[in-house]
Amino acid sequence: MDLGDSSAAETLPEYLRPGLDIIFAGYNPGERSAMLGHYYAGFGNLFWPLLYESGLTPVPLSFGEDRRILEFNYGLTDLVKRPSRSSADLRPEEMRRGAGELEAKLMRYQPRIVCFNGKGVYEHFRGGQPCELGGQAELIGRSKAFVIPSTSARNGRVGRERKLEFFRDLRRRLLELKQAAA
Repeated sequence: MDLGDSSAAETLPEYLRPGLDIIFAGYNPGERSAMLGHYYAGFGNLFWPLLYESGLTPVPLSFGEDRRILEFNYGLTDLVKRPSRSSADLRPEEMRRGAGELEAKLMRYQPRIVCFNGKGVYEHFRGGQPCELGGQAELIGRSKAFVIPSTSARNGRVGRERKLEFFRDLRRRLLELKQAAA
C-alpha cells in the first residue's frame, strides 16, 4: 500500500504495488467513500458486486473490505484524490495535474492492465481525447488500457448487465495476457 503523498493521507489510501494484474483507476473519491474511508462505497455503486459476478474475484467483497483487493493482485487509485460530491465538481487544473500524477504511478507500478472506471476518467487522463468503452490500442508503459462504464449509480445510461459484460471482457483479456506470458 502506497501512502506516500499527503493528499492520499487526507482521502482514500492508494492500494498499489509493483506487479499487479490490474489497477482500477476511478475519477475521485465520492463524499460517502471518503467519509467511510473506502473505495466505491456510494449507494448503488456496482463495482464490488460486478468484480465478483465477472469472476475477477473468487469471493464477494464489500467496500469495507477494499484493502483486500491486493490479495487478488489488483490495485485501486484515482485520477484526482480530492473527494467531491460529483466528478463534475473537479477543476480542470486538478484533472490535468491528476493525469500527470496518475501516469507517473502507472509507469512506476506497471500493471498488466489499467482499468479506467468510466470513459470520462480515461478521456481526462488522455487530455480530452474521446474513447470507446473496452480495450484501448494505447499502451501506458507496458500496461494495456481498458475502459469500463462507470460503476456509479449515477451512470444510468449503461445497465447492470451491460456493465457486467465489460467486467467479463476485462477478465478474459487478463487471462489471455497471463496465458501469453506463461
